[in-house]
Amino acid sequence: MKNVLITGCSTGIGYSAAVILHKKGYNVIATVRTDQDEQHIKELGIKCIQLDLDNSDEIKLAFDKIIEQFDQQLDVLFNNAAYGQPGAVEDLSREVLRKQFETNVFGTQELTNLAIAHMRHQQTKGGRIIYNSSVLGIISMAYRGAYNASKYALEGLADTLRQELVGSDISISLIEPGPIISQFRANAFKQYQNNINAENSAHRVTYKAMEQRLTKQGPSAPFTLPPEAVVTKLLHAIESKRAKPRYYVTFPTYLFATLKRVLPHLALDWVLMKVSRGEHR
Repeated sequence: MKNVLITGCSTGIGYSAAVILHKKGYNVIATVRTDQDEQHIKELGIKCIQLDLDNSDEIKLAFDKIIEQFDQQLDVLFNNAAYGQPGAVEDLSREVLRKQFETNVFGTQELTNLAIAHMRHQQTKGGRIIYNSSVLGIISMAYRGAYNASKYALEGLADTLRQELVGSDISISLIEPGPIISQFRANAFKQYQNNINAENSAHRVTYKAMEQRLTKQGPSAPFTLPPEAVVTKLLHAIESKRAKPRYYVTFPTYLFATLKRVLPHLALDWVLMKVSRGEHR
């Protein structure tokens, strides 16, 4: 079976992907950021390495270890690690924006570039690289500006790579989920608490409602699916004779992708603002 590297496997999509692919017989290496998460993954019989995408030295060191454990053959990279920074764009400092991009874009692409260089020259040349993007890489929603921008950037890089890698036997795919059951909102709330001065913001009334959504137990949006829905598309991107450039997951992704094609810009803004206001009631 293929050698598969999956980033961001502590919880949610990455965790489910690592577990399901391991059970299917794939040789999986999962990455996490803490000792506790590494121990938990290893107890499941899955190989695991700590990796902080904000640190270039750690990326290079971890990649060398991964390639060694894979006996120099990397077949699949699933770029899943990411987090969301909530907040109005005018409340995001340069440092907060930079931190969002360090993980979601810069670190992810640095790892991807290492994988591409290796895939070009390994014994069985080629491979598959799959980015876990978001419906927010297709459309933008209020109070998610940092995350929106990071996913738009990731989609631009992936679309460019797909053209640049023609003839290399390295394929590029994007998975674009809508709402998925995970720890994403809980982690986003921590970033909000750390980086947004809500009391002194022009958006403080909206922030109060947003706090309730971020801390709500269970799904906070209609049509929320379990992480296994993403893994189903991941398996197609790995196993099909020809992987698709894009995989939509959840009804909102299909809906908003269609609306973006057919609606004028201001009409789409109106729809998205209605959705955002509904979330903050």
